Amino acid sequence: MSGIFALVLGGCATAPIHPPELVDVTTLNKSIVVEARYFGHHNFLGRPVAGYRAGICLLTKPAAEALAKVQSELVAKGYSLKVYDCYRPQKAVDDFVAWSEDVADQKMKAEFYPRVDKKDAFRLGYIAFRSGHSRGSTVDLTVIKLPASANAGWKEGDKLLDCAAPRSQRFKDNSIDMGTGYDCFDDKAATLSPGLGGKVMANRLLLKQAMEKHGFENYEKEWWHYTLKSEPYPDTFHNLDVQ
Repeated sequence: MSGIFALVLGGCATAPIHPPELVDVTTLNKSIVVEARYFGHHNFLGRPVAGYRAGICLLTKPAAEALAKVQSELVAKGYSLKVYDCYRPQKAVDDFVAWSEDVADQKMKAEFYPRVDKKDAFRLGYIAFRSGHSRGSTVDLTVIKLPASANAGWKEGDKLLDCAAPRSQRFKDNSIDMGTGYDCFDDKAATLSPGLGGKVMANRLLLKQAMEKHGFENYEKEWWHYTLKSEPYPDTFHNLDVQ
């Protein structure tokens, strides 16, 4: 596919290999919490996603440096960032597309898209053939209160809980209350969705204002999704694995 970064490797590699434009964000700020949802099973596919071979967060250096500044600001206020997804290889995006076309696969519907018909995922903007994540300057994230409480574990076979239900009835993520869970295909996931309680909106704005202050822009349909406005590779879609 044109525009996708390719790297030819020779010999035996012993160190982690990823596009050289990308860095592990925890090398710039070790306190950023990483919960790589697509490396595991607790996501809308219900399985590890193609291209995720490690549970790490890779971003372009400018995006990682900006995120580290957001983290420092939030830590001073008693909070921390928790990232769910960062760089996403094109093969993962292709995996999402293939999943969306398999209408028989409804494995995770009860939690991640209980009110959305899977065939409408493209029209509603939840799935696309290309993703800003593949350019390396987009991140999905939330905020947790310090000291961090334990995050609930999740394994295949656990009961699925509606991602847009009241907080007490959702999966026990240790995020502050953002009104929905992560990757929730629902109108309530829109950042400024009407009808949200004051506390939820304050929590979303805490994240939004901190991210915008340091150069990120929110995708209005997803409270967790931010892209560095001055991203260095706006036309480059990488395809090397996360590893």
